[in-house]
Amino acid sequence: MSGLRSFLFVPADSERKLARAAEAEADVLLLDLEDSVGAERKKAARAMAADWLRSAARPSAFVRVNAFDTGLTFLDLAAVMPARPDGIMLPKCAGAADVARLAAALDALEAREAIAPGGTRIMPIATETAGALFTLGQYAGASPRLVALTWGAEDLAAVVGARANKHRGRFDDLFRLARALCLAGAAAADVAAIDTVYPDFRDGTGFARECADARRMGFTGKMAIHPGQVSAINDAFTPSVEEREHAQAIVDAFAASPGAGVVSLHGRMVDRPHLIAARRLLGLS
Repeated sequence: MSGLRSFLFVPADSERKLARAAEAEADVLLLDLEDSVGAERKKAARAMAADWLRSAARPSAFVRVNAFDTGLTFLDLAAVMPARPDGIMLPKCAGAADVARLAAALDALEAREAIAPGGTRIMPIATETAGALFTLGQYAGASPRLVALTWGAEDLAAVVGARANKHRGRFDDLFRLARALCLAGAAAADVAAIDTVYPDFRDGTGFARECADARRMGFTGKMAIHPGQVSAINDAFTPSVEEREHAQAIVDAFAASPGAGVVSLHGRMVDRPHLIAARRLLGLS
């Protein structure tokens, strides 16, 4: 998922929001069949998502299906897979076994619909249950379809009985832990780490601060619940000219000294971890 920064949720049962979703210029649209769609609208949402996915020249789009424990997941997949989504977002993912279970279903549906094998990617929301926090180091090798991990604070708060997940604008300890474990789990699995949503879409200052925090930590993108958040995400997660120039200078310095573990650059010593970070920023690894 290199280069993908912004992920915008769009309720799949809203004709108006589906029609205008591409205007936000998000890198990926997340067509939602889960939380934003009431039980009586699930069937209609599936049909509307499939119709939208068949539209010409659409942006990249994943479908957030309903969680396995609802009994609706396979109905969702059967409805949308003929329309060839780019990926599936799995909410309330309990761990690598759930990814493997979803991958097996996608294998069968791709074969049925004559879709290239393995073409449908998987992005789980990996922290929405308490038990899921203990499995975040196990995603490596779960499936070649796995391209990113993201995390959620709202459902986790409900599960543990928290009255809120933040205090004075900052995540409380449990949610900082979930965020950090998601980041580490993504790195262990060698996939992208995508930061969670910021529900108060009117708070531009707080949102910008949280985007900056996420990028500093190592996240490569962030999810949005409102189109007005997309440009801030894209700005925050796009390396500046200065950052790219510095990264390229590190790469060039090591290229000029093959085999060196440490090189001097602008009067400072940089070592292999700096090279790894520079290559990642430039999209070279």
